[in-house]
Amino acid sequence: MNRLEKIYEGKAKILYACEDPDLVIQYFKDEATAFDGKKKGIIHEKGVLNNRISSRIFKHLEERGIKTHFVEMLNDREMLVKKLRIIPIEVVVRNIAAGSLAKRMGVEEGASLKDTVLEFYYKSDPLGDPMINEYHVKAFNIARPEELREMEAAALKVNKFLSDFFDERGIILVDFKLEFGVHGGKLLLGDEITPDGCRLWDKTTMEKMDKDRFRRDLGKIEEAYQEVLRKVMQ
Repeated sequence: MNRLEKIYEGKAKILYACEDPDLVIQYFKDEATAFDGKKKGIIHEKGVLNNRISSRIFKHLEERGIKTHFVEMLNDREMLVKKLRIIPIEVVVRNIAAGSLAKRMGVEEGASLKDTVLEFYYKSDPLGDPMINEYHVKAFNIARPEELREMEAAALKVNKFLSDFFDERGIILVDFKLEFGVHGGKLLLGDEITPDGCRLWDKTTMEKMDKDRFRRDLGKIEEAYQEVLRKVMQ
């Protein structure tokens, strides 16, 4: 499958058309951003690592009945995926208080939650991806009610499968972001699942193994991503 024209370029990936109009090539970049693009940098070989990590996780989820856009990994930096009509909502699943949730609720990072928290954010770089709820979704016609319900149910299933998956490999899944789209009339999980969009802590040391190392200038960023890859491939 060959790249044709560029369809879209985001902060971490580029999408290219290919010979099949129902498919696109997703290219993973090394660029890293944080704080709505205010902080920028390069994480060496991040694109290669994230492509392999995301491919492995998508395969794991597909085996458990979660429908995704993933078709196959083409090479070190590219995967072939189904072309989606993206629903402009980021679904954030939180198992432990961290990041913005800990700050908003005035609790210490790492505080346990009585139950899993689902949050919705409107995908808009100019607006800074504001948090929304189901009333905003309905009022602004961002998604159909049945799509939102299906996204919620899928997010909770993904959380169960991935929490178990990472736990078996000595990693705590603190929180993560999911994106969905429609292909052939069916809702599919899209985008990527990598340390860019997940908070992952080492179960023994509680060391951060994700993009927080870049956000907070903790160092050893590449080493953390490499360790996540090593563990997910077990």
